[in-house]
Amino acid sequence: MAKRTKKSKNDGNGANLGFEAKLWTMADKMRGHMDSGEYKHVVLGLIFLKYISDAFQEKYEALKATQATEYTDPEDRDEYISERIFYVPPEARWSHIQNSAKQPEIGGIIDTAMTSLERENAALKGVLNKNYARPALDKRRLGELIDVISDIGLGGAAAQSQDLLGRVYEYFLGRFAAAEGKGGGEFYTPQCIVKLLVEMLEPYHGRIFDPCCGSGGMFVQSEKFVEEHGGKRDDVSIYGQESNPTTWRLAKMNLAIRAIDANLGKTFADSFHDDQHADLKADFIIANPPFNMSDWGGALLQEDARWKYGKPPANNANYAWIQHFVHHLAADGTAGFVMANGSMSTNTSGEGEIRRSLIDNDMIDCMVALPGQLFYTTQIPVCLWFITRSKKAQRRKGFRERKGETLFIDARRMGALIDRVHRELSAEDITTIAGVYHNWRNEKGAYEDKAGWWKSATLDDIKKHDYVLTPGRYVGAEEVEDDGEPFEEKMQRLTTTLYAQFKESAKLEKTIRKNLEFLGFDGKE
Repeated sequence: MAKRTKKSKNDGNGANLGFEAKLWTMADKMRGHMDSGEYKHVVLGLIFLKYISDAFQEKYEALKATQATEYTDPEDRDEYISERIFYVPPEARWSHIQNSAKQPEIGGIIDTAMTSLERENAALKGVLNKNYARPALDKRRLGELIDVISDIGLGGAAAQSQDLLGRVYEYFLGRFAAAEGKGGGEFYTPQCIVKLLVEMLEPYHGRIFDPCCGSGGMFVQSEKFVEEHGGKRDDVSIYGQESNPTTWRLAKMNLAIRAIDANLGKTFADSFHDDQHADLKADFIIANPPFNMSDWGGALLQEDARWKYGKPPANNANYAWIQHFVHHLAADGTAGFVMANGSMSTNTSGEGEIRRSLIDNDMIDCMVALPGQLFYTTQIPVCLWFITRSKKAQRRKGFRERKGETLFIDARRMGALIDRVHRELSAEDITTIAGVYHNWRNEKGAYEDKAGWWKSATLDDIKKHDYVLTPGRYVGAEEVEDDGEPFEEKMQRLTTTLYAQFKESAKLEKTIRKNLEFLGFDGKE
């Protein structure tokens, strides 16, 4: 593996634009009696408003310039909707917000702006935060924040081509996740994990589903992947679900700022008890479900049709999620998702039997052990599962059948620290892991086992390990290159070198003692 260099904190959040720190400092000033769960919506809501207003204003000026010759109407909603630009009514335009920033009523003015935006744009209905007028929100600080955001150009073709707002948005999601601690995991999955899942699955076309979609990061990266590889957005259809109402709204905003069409269900809802896409069979499932969720209401779903491979325990949803993913897979579909490491070996409350059934049915395509410290919100070590309903059906996509085989990748030694407590996979790491999977899976791929790193194991191998799916059990130890020097000769050479170093050390110690004594420090009390 190539040597990795330490990266800046901003790298991991997808943004390094120069003004984020100023915005973050302003957000921090506004905290007061608010926790980050509250003030993130103050900041993100205003950034969203500024972005769509800038995009609207650019189009507005273009229409105004051709009004006399082409009879265009800058106030015609259809002129904007046809180009996936939100129509912004006068009371919601940033110029009006900026001019009102110093007024004591600024909170109510913003609430009115948000309400009018939802009224004019059906896709935003019930999504935007409309609580800026509350007494607890310092209006002076709010005005200062508006001034800071006013100096940032978030619209225009250049900003859109750089995905400027998207990068800022991801930066804030990451910072808020770090600030919120454990709770942040409800809406933010580290970008390097999202990229790895997408690069491995390669969702070029078809139906993409995430039944615990958080802020929608899996969808954003999937759309980027399609576009970067020459495809079109219309090549994929996106479906999602999220139970947390606040996070559901974050996802709607995150997708709206990128003009990504997605069906996130009629409302926020629990995937287990109110499946918003009950009949969906997806080509790709990409997810990061909550780890070891104990209060998922499993006791009420004991006879559910989804538990084809065994009833999941009522006090842990891990294997309920796995079977929910399988239930929603198309015949030739593949699911890639994050799980706590314990899922690979647990035998608690029937979980081992469910895993055994999945393995016996030859559904486990690949297992990846990841390094620790990737998440802002938990130190629990995690892994990636890749499951297919039918390896035989995969041949229709040009893949090897790989009947009775599972690929194990041990990536625990990959990644680099970006600060004292957080690690990140590099682009090289992601390319390496995804490349191994593709070479193993694709008909024309040139795959070879690499001791200590990856291994293609058979069903018999897995049975010998009692159906445990931990990659470290299969990949073995990394081979050490033999330099050809006989052991006795090597030991003699190394010992001679060591004794020479001892001798040099003694000389240095004598010199240092002499210098210290000369300076009056003889070590005696």
